Amino acid sequence: MAINSYQSQAGSLLKEYVLADPFIPYTSIIGGILACKMVYDLSQVISANYFKGYATLSRIQRIEWNNRALSTIHAIFITIISLNFVFWSDLYSDNQFDGLITLRSSLLSTFVLGVSVGYFLVDLGMIFWCYPALGGFEFVIHHLLSIVAVAYSMLTGEGQLYTYMVLISETTTPGINLRWYLDTIGMKRSKAYLINGVAMFFAWLVARIILFVYLFYHVYLHYDQLWVLSSIYGAIAAYCHELDVVLEAFQGIKEDISKDALKDHP
Repeated sequence: MAINSYQSQAGSLLKEYVLADPFIPYTSIIGGILACKMVYDLSQVISANYFKGYATLSRIQRIEWNNRALSTIHAIFITIISLNFVFWSDLYSDNQFDGLITLRSSLLSTFVLGVSVGYFLVDLGMIFWCYPALGGFEFVIHHLLSIVAVAYSMLTGEGQLYTYMVLISETTTPGINLRWYLDTIGMKRSKAYLINGVAMFFAWLVARIILFVYLFYHVYLHYDQLWVLSSIYGAIAAYCHELDVVLEAFQGIKEDISKDALKDHP
């Protein structure tokens, strides 16, 4: 009886407070932060036990190793959810007649954005903690823009579709991290490094160039619905900074598929 009573109280607390509509943005952020802590700790344990070279890394390298594992998991998570919302979900479908597409949201879409805000807050904190080892000023600006744009869309419900379109660009993050991992463990001249570089090129082309052309095309088609939308400017601002990041990373991608690398792997 006592166990049933506790279960009932826990269920009531979860329903009335943790998962109640007004609290979803805040509980999702906290949940995202806690999930980041869990993934970071798991990366430490798994890497220490299954990667021989992990112990030889410097303290900063181990921190970056685990931090990149965290960003990879977030990127995979948010990419899958974003692709589902943008291309397969009925929530933002033009065939649904339940209000302006630019103002549509759900408990799930709001919750996922909160988890992403939690991640960006954790990553920004890591950048400040180890500054500038994990990223310089441009990464601070990138994260601040991301937090403002995603948090605003989460709290207001405005422009969530376009926010998810921008978040699809996180699909390039695993390749960037894999490039760093291979370089760190001395596999910069390996076939895996070269293949990853080529894959990164096409991923950047699709997710950070073509996708944003589609975004602005979608904005054009739904221009009449944007008069009530202010958060689109946040998405555009984030996109403008993404172009800066693309230009900075492009040099690294060229290095991966340079003539010298190709000579090493006929």
